[in-house]
Amino acid sequence: MACPYKAVTGIDCPGCGMQRSFIELVQGNLKESFSLYPALIPVIFTLAITFLHLLFKFRNGAMLIKYSFIISISIITITYIIKLLK
Repeated sequence: MACPYKAVTGIDCPGCGMQRSFIELVQGNLKESFSLYPALIPVIFTLAITFLHLLFKFRNGAMLIKYSFIISISIITITYIIKLLK
């Protein structure tokens, strides 16, 4: 399925490549997954920590989620800007 953002604007969205990257990750191709969408593993980590914190209420869970989220968004933003400049 084509990205609606790309269909309208003609440029990739910040999430373009995530699905292909996830497929590569599931198939065990870590290097290819990282090259397609570098933020996928931090995003998965953030989601996992959030889910685990909701279940087990870690002492510093909220802080870990916050920093993980900031790192994920930073990677998404930086790689998107680099992609736009190419």
